[in-house]
Order: sequence, then C-alpha cells, then structure tokens
Amino acid sequence: MVLASAVTVCAGAQTTMTLRDCMRYAVSNSTKVRIQQAETGDARLDRRDAALALFTPRIDAQTYAYYNFGRSIDPQTNTYFNTTSFHNNYGVSAGYDLFDGFQAVNNYKISRTGLLIVDSQEKQVEADICLAVMEAYYNVVYYKRLADVCEEQLATAEASLKKAKRQEQLGQKGHADVVQMEADLADRQYDVINAFNTYESQKMTLADLMFWPVDEELVIDTSLPEAELEPVAENAVVEFALDHNPAVRIASWKQLNARRELQTARWQVLPSIGLYAGWSTSYYTYQGSSTAPFREQFRNNGGEYVELSLSIPIWDRLGKASRISRKRHAYEKATAELDQKRRDIESEVRRAIRDRDGSAAAWQQARTKAEVQSEAYSLHLKKLEQGLISPLEFQTASSNYLKAQTDEMNSLFKYLIKQAVVKYYNGQEYVNQ
Repeated sequence: MVLASAVTVCAGAQTTMTLRDCMRYAVSNSTKVRIQQAETGDARLDRRDAALALFTPRIDAQTYAYYNFGRSIDPQTNTYFNTTSFHNNYGVSAGYDLFDGFQAVNNYKISRTGLLIVDSQEKQVEADICLAVMEAYYNVVYYKRLADVCEEQLATAEASLKKAKRQEQLGQKGHADVVQMEADLADRQYDVINAFNTYESQKMTLADLMFWPVDEELVIDTSLPEAELEPVAENAVVEFALDHNPAVRIASWKQLNARRELQTARWQVLPSIGLYAGWSTSYYTYQGSSTAPFREQFRNNGGEYVELSLSIPIWDRLGKASRISRKRHAYEKATAELDQKRRDIESEVRRAIRDRDGSAAAWQQARTKAEVQSEAYSLHLKKLEQGLISPLEFQTASSNYLKAQTDEMNSLFKYLIKQAVVKYYNGQEYVNQ
C-alpha cells in the first residue's frame, strides 16, 4: 500500500510529474483506496473481536434498585407482608464456552483470512488505479507530442507559403500552387488546434483520476520514454500469477473461509459446554421497621456460584440441517469461482504476453516506417523549395510523415502498457516499474 507520506510531490510546487509520481499521487488521494482502507480497518476489528471471543471470558456487572408498594415477601421470614420496601442488588458474573463446536476457533481463522482478503482487495484497487493513470498519462504524452509535430509542420507550411508568394510575384510559381499551399496551411492550423484541444482534454482526464487540485496546473514529463524488448517465459509468468495474483488469492481465501464455515455448521449439531461463575449481594429496607445498615447487609448478603452447563440440541425445526446445506452450497460456489478465476487469470496472462509481443512487432515496424517517412519528408521539402514537385505532392508526403509519427508513438505507448501489464502479472507492481 502506498501511503500519502510517500508522495513527495505537492500540488503547489509546480513540479514536473513523472508517470510514477502521478501513480503515487493518485493512489494516495483516491477515494476508492480510502473506502478500501476503511474496510481493512473493519477487518482488523473483526480479527480482534474474534481473538477476544476465543481467548477471554465474558464478564458482566449489574445492579438494580426498586421500591415495592403493596404485598411483597420478607427475605428474612419468607412470608408475605404489606408495606413499602426498597431493594438494591449488585452482581458480577463471568462465563466462558469450553466447547461450542469450534465456532470461536473457526471464526478467528476466518477473521485472519478476511484481513488477508481485504489487504489483497486494496492492492487490486491500487493496481486498477495505477493502470488507469498509466493509460491517461500516455494519452497526454501522445497528444502533446502530436501537437508538437503538428506545430512543426505548421511552421514549415507558413514558411513555404511565404516563399511561394514571393515566387508568385517573381513569376516563378502559379497562383494555383499558392492557393493549394494556403489550403495546406489551413489544414495544418486545424491539426494544431485539434491536437492541442485533445491534449487539454486528456490532461483533465488524468487530473481527475489523480484527484489533482482543480485550481493547480498539472505539469507532467512529456518526453518519450525509453522502451526495451524484454522476453519472458510464458509458462513461468502463468504459474507465478496463479500463485500470487491478488484476484486468485482472494478467491482461494474465500473458498477456505467457506470450507471453515461449513465445518462450523456441522459441529453445531454437537452439545456445547460452558463454565460460569458469579457473585452477588443485596440491600433492603422496610417502611416502619429497623434493618441492618448498608455495609453490613452488603457483606452478609453476598454469595458466589460456579456453574457448568451442558446444552444438547435436540430439535430446532431443521434449522441446523438447513444451515449446513446452505454452507455446503456456499463452499461449492466458492470452489467454482476459484476455478473460474484461475482460468480467467491464466487466459489474461497468456493474452497479455501475446498482445505485448504483437505490440512490440508493430512498434518496431512503425519505428522503421517513421524513419523512412521522415527522410522522405525532408527530401520532398527540399524538392518543394526547388520547385521540383507540386504543393499537392508535398501535402501527400507531409500527411504520410504525420501519420508515420503518430503510428510510431501510438504503437510505442501500446507496447509500454502491454509490457507493464505483463510485469504486473509477473509480480512487479505498476508503481515500482
């Protein structure tokens, strides 16, 4: 669990946030994490209560006082009389279940496993938040880089149009070429505006995921991250995920608790044994009569008791039988859910590895295409300046260059996300990658 104290970036400092900083900030401020932490606190209380129920007796103290008007029994003579009396009683009792069908023992085990479940659920929530932040972060970087490329092309189009107008005045270019270049410039201006607007929208999405203050500007590192191909053994990742993935472990612990609850229900058909002890005393007075003082009565009327009880269930209208059947059904359901979860995780891991490998191949091809289109764009730009190609041909080359750049960035970010998912299944948390 990432605590708020671990986040060293504050909103007012205008510090450039890296991907890891954004994930840590999001986890530290997420309401989903806070809700899950509250559930974790409840699970800790359940474990404490189960431990106290298992290892400590119940202790009670009670007192009461009342006036009696009319007929009552004289505790000294055990005869009825008609007079107003005052009675005051005090008592302390303790009880401990020597045998309750292992209910307290199993409840304690269930509470310990329940704490493990909510801890894993909290890790799941953190992982979901980190993955969502990663996707939003890369979207921001993508559209920021796209806006930069579009601005670069816009500057080139403005310079080319300015030069073309001078050439038109000198009779070196026709008016149609100038009009075509003006249309190309308008396209580039639209691309810049559209890319910038999308960039701002994606940045707002990222800020919302992070719970970033609305009155503070979110500044992130928009440089292209480095990526390396890291081959992994598919079967090894699958085995690790089936043993350590939080979703599988949660399903496994739920099955274990369902089995313990079934065992508890079965043991409830046996007798229960309890040990109890207590002490009590009383004080009383009668109108018109003389009684011993409070201190003397408190001492003389005191009494103790020790009780060993045996409770044998005989007929509860099939309540215990129905409870056993329900717990058996719950165990069968938990077992089926565990099998399904293991199958889902195995499929997800294998699909994630293959998606990552496919994204890696696409990224390598897109990078090669971007290098070729970049060189082609430079050559077409020189030919345009020399008047060897038409503006329409240059516009086609410019569009191909822009598409190659966007394809390379898009495939790179897809690969980085798929690679992060595979690393997560292999035991490396998103925030530590």
